[in-house]
Amino acid sequence: MNALTGKKLGLLLSTPPSHHNADVVAGLSREALQAQVSVYLYLIDEGVKNLANPKILDLASAGVKLSVCAYGCQQHKVPTEGYGQDITFCGLVVLSQIIAGCDRFIAFN
Repeated sequence: MNALTGKKLGLLLSTPPSHHNADVVAGLSREALQAQVSVYLYLIDEGVKNLANPKILDLASAGVKLSVCAYGCQQHKVPTEGYGQDITFCGLVVLSQIIAGCDRFIAFN
């Protein structure tokens, strides 16, 4: 049994798809899922623009719990319709719950 099985990893992404952090978060998320770690990803600020990034968007269907800052979407004119139930549009209360509830939390700014 893997020592990471059942652990929770929280990730925050605040940079746009053009920044290398998006690729790092996508890769780290996939590796964590393979190790049977629960992954919680919160997109904030310019990170909400990653809803147009297939590498990030595909994580939700792979098992990542993907939450997106609704206010950030409004500020950056990112539409919130048509994403289905795999993506949660929410506020900072959810982010604080992710931080408090995960074994590790990493912010990519």
